[in-house]
Amino acid sequence: MSENTNNPDENEFPESGKVAKISRGALSVIGGAVPFAGGVFSAIAGAWSEGEQEKVNGFFRHWIQMLKDELKEKEETIIEIMARIDLQDEAIAERVESKEYQSLVKKTFREWSGAESDDKRVYIRNILSNAASTKVSSDDVVRMYIDWINLYSDMHFQVISAIYNSDGITRGEIWTKIGKSQVREDSADADLYKLLIRDLSMGSIIRQHREVDYNGNFIVKKASRPSSHGRKVVSAFDNSEGYDLTELGKQFVHYAMTDLPLKIEFTMDTDEDTNKA
Repeated sequence: MSENTNNPDENEFPESGKVAKISRGALSVIGGAVPFAGGVFSAIAGAWSEGEQEKVNGFFRHWIQMLKDELKEKEETIIEIMARIDLQDEAIAERVESKEYQSLVKKTFREWSGAESDDKRVYIRNILSNAASTKVSSDDVVRMYIDWINLYSDMHFQVISAIYNSDGITRGEIWTKIGKSQVREDSADADLYKLLIRDLSMGSIIRQHREVDYNGNFIVKKASRPSSHGRKVVSAFDNSEGYDLTELGKQFVHYAMTDLPLKIEFTMDTDEDTNKA
């Protein structure tokens, strides 16, 4: 992002025209500030003793600050989205103004509590940016991608990223690729890793690697002979079975992990800049 502070006007979006209209419309769906805060503090003033009131006031101050921080993150995300989509393209402009797209925006910010990391905030931004600019996935599928941001942890997404463009990568190779050190097979970390793989497999995001024919049909594996020593327990970090992303998983990567280039250069205002002014 370009940081140009020589002319304040260059750091602001235009106040008229389609860009400003759509930006204001998008911001209107993410919720407002907290105008009821003053009323809350007035209402509790006579309910507790001075010491109790101060504790409650402290609680509310922290709570209000949390809401303000959340609103700031939402605003920042909306601005980053609008800076990445080409509103000069009539099809994209029509898409952004549509009830279907606004429904995706409302769903995303209604469930904002799931964005507990900056990586997840970026995934949300990318999903909404790509949903405005492409029609690779239907809106029903995009809604599911938004649900995944809430459902899965950052480590789930690290595993997805490790498998992308590495067809046939094994669990042991994935573990190494995401930067994890060796742990015992009976450790909690190993159990967690097996759970992550099972979550993604059950969610139809990843699958075991299988050969396909010319028409894309899976080729049935030849059954292997059972060991005379009984069934061997498969390691959490197995290096024999490979994994691929499903088509659904690949489309998720396209939407959530592909960052559209900026169409508009801007500088985000910070509290520090405001205080200096």
